[in-house]
Amino acid sequence: MGASRASGEVFVLDIITSIPLFGSLTNAFCIICGSLAGLALRSRIPQKILELPVQGMALFIITLGVGMAIKTEHPLAVIGSIALGSLAGELVGIEAAFERLSSRIEKRMGGAKNFSSGFVTASLMYCTGSMAVLGSFEEGLGGYPSLLLAKALLDGLISVAMAASLGFGVPFSSISVFVYQAALTLAAGWLQPFMSEAAVTEMSATGGLMLMAIGINLLGLMKIRIMNMLPGLVFAVLLVKLFL
Repeated sequence: MGASRASGEVFVLDIITSIPLFGSLTNAFCIICGSLAGLALRSRIPQKILELPVQGMALFIITLGVGMAIKTEHPLAVIGSIALGSLAGELVGIEAAFERLSSRIEKRMGGAKNFSSGFVTASLMYCTGSMAVLGSFEEGLGGYPSLLLAKALLDGLISVAMAASLGFGVPFSSISVFVYQAALTLAAGWLQPFMSEAAVTEMSATGGLMLMAIGINLLGLMKIRIMNMLPGLVFAVLLVKLFL
């Protein structure tokens, strides 16, 4: 009986590891399912009642960002990453290009509001943590995608609340999550020498600052062009590799 059960588990593991990008696909699927449940809930709640949950979500995002940012062991690397990344993003005009794309999507969806806010918030929430990087490398190097499957469950549950609060942009974040994690998975062998433990830590800390900026935007305290900060995630890895 025990041998039969063990052989069955091995068979399931073999199937999972043989499916390309299984972890990232599952992660995207869970986000979509959770988001659809959240949108169904949102449609039954008056918009005015959702104001306080959105503020609560903003406070949670700020707290999460602070928790990620304070784990840095090299604050100058994080500061340099944000500064250089923001400069690069401003020169390229990432935020402006994304706003134009968001406007087109909103029009095609019948004027759905706050698409950009939901998409950016959810995408950064799901992509900036260390589980996305380490889980993608785990699968890309031939291992069982245990981290990505655990992340998929967490993201799916979180997406219920996020979609209920932030709307139609949240399910579309499944696209950015899949593309980001799939790219890391496919390039794991090449990227592994660059993604040391220190690089992942500083990349996560830089992402934490961006999450704090998202929370500030959601509270309406100021308008921070977060999309223009995104190159900072790449600079975090480069600065750690060059100077640490």
